[in-house]
Amino acid sequence: MADDAIEQLYRFGERLNESKDKSQNEADYLGIIAAAKGGAKEKQLTAQLIPRFFKHFPGLSSDAINAQLDLCEEDELGIRVQAIRGLPLLCKDTPQHLPKIADVLGQLLLAEEGLERDAASKALMSVLRQDTKGSLTALFKHIENSDENLRDKVLTFVKEKVFPIKKELLHPQDEMERHITDLIKKCLQDVTGAEFKMFMDFLKSLNLFGPTAPSERVQELLEIVEGQADLDAVFNITDTDHIDRLMSCLTMALPFYARGASNSKFLNYINKHLLPVFDQLPEGKKLDLLKNLAESAPFTSTHDARQLLPSILQILKKYMPQKKTTEELQSTYVECLLYTFHELAHKSPNATNSLCGYKIVTGQPSDRLGEDFTELFTDFNERLTVVEELAKAANKKLTQGMAEFNKALSAAKTDSEKAEVKAKKLASSTTLRSNNNIVTLALVSHVRNALPYDILVTAVYIDKFVASPQTVA
Repeated sequence: MADDAIEQLYRFGERLNESKDKSQNEADYLGIIAAAKGGAKEKQLTAQLIPRFFKHFPGLSSDAINAQLDLCEEDELGIRVQAIRGLPLLCKDTPQHLPKIADVLGQLLLAEEGLERDAASKALMSVLRQDTKGSLTALFKHIENSDENLRDKVLTFVKEKVFPIKKELLHPQDEMERHITDLIKKCLQDVTGAEFKMFMDFLKSLNLFGPTAPSERVQELLEIVEGQADLDAVFNITDTDHIDRLMSCLTMALPFYARGASNSKFLNYINKHLLPVFDQLPEGKKLDLLKNLAESAPFTSTHDARQLLPSILQILKKYMPQKKTTEELQSTYVECLLYTFHELAHKSPNATNSLCGYKIVTGQPSDRLGEDFTELFTDFNERLTVVEELAKAANKKLTQGMAEFNKALSAAKTDSEKAEVKAKKLASSTTLRSNNNIVTLALVSHVRNALPYDILVTAVYIDKFVASPQTVA
């Protein structure tokens, strides 16, 4: 009986192959569909025949698709794999079925058998090449809405299979890059930090946001990062997850400022929520914040610089003692804060008049030249002097200690001992450079009626502190 059924299936296939008007052979195709409920051999053959003649019978498309999908759920692995391989043919000439087929293939990535998963992955790639836009839309719905396991499988597929061949798939380029950008933006509401970075790295690789992209597109990228940082949320100092995300986003946003995007929203949030509770931040986050502020300072607007300066100066003074002390100078903090102060003062020079007693003339009423801020300048100047002396004294000790590191490195016997010595030596070298930067920044800050900015400081935590060669007179 099984052999007779197989012979009958072959006859259905032969008649359909030979027919010039296959629509006249509907009974044969119905026979093929019905065989999906037969024995194992019939099902194996049916999984090949349903897709082969599918396009010729649009009126039977629903029954044919359902039969093929039932075969994808068979107990026997070989039948499932054969049925999966045939799915792309169901939408090759009938694109209206592609969203459903792509959706199913996405679900089949959950298959436990490696051979089955591989078949689903290859079938998905075939569907993607048929209609990239429709396939991506179906896949990203899984990333946006599906359960965690399915979401992870589809996300991995997109990362490993789709993103690497974007140049092949995304055509026409402008239209498709915009489409995948919109899809990505929709699914960013619930992503891990690693996933968000992966998506951002991909977006930055698109021509849409490339080096020649207009500033509004760079601003679009920044707004995506701002959304991830949740800058509309009320800040809670105990919410460590938000703080971690915020610091990560601050770092991610930095390259966009040099390309014309505005750092105003980030800076306003920092000034309003983080700087007032700076002392309560974890030590590592304090330094992360100061490094980010220093790197973004050159791209700050005049208005934002004026708003930030009081907070920066207040924190700076906490790390600049009025008198000599035996306490160790927190070099990296002072370095970042001094540089940020210089950059912001350059943006809004006369703001320093009432803050620390400088007499910068810009011709604006805000110069407040009729008021006497000598006491403020004296205080700030004394702090600068103390910081210079502390930095020089620390460097003297550090320089003397370098020879000891070299001796310790020679004496070290194990790799772990050598690594420990090298780490300590690197930390000392870092502090030496920070202190040198502090001395450079402090030296040029003593003149009361001018803040010179012809400074080139190669900073430890900032690739290059390069201030504009301009003197405010």
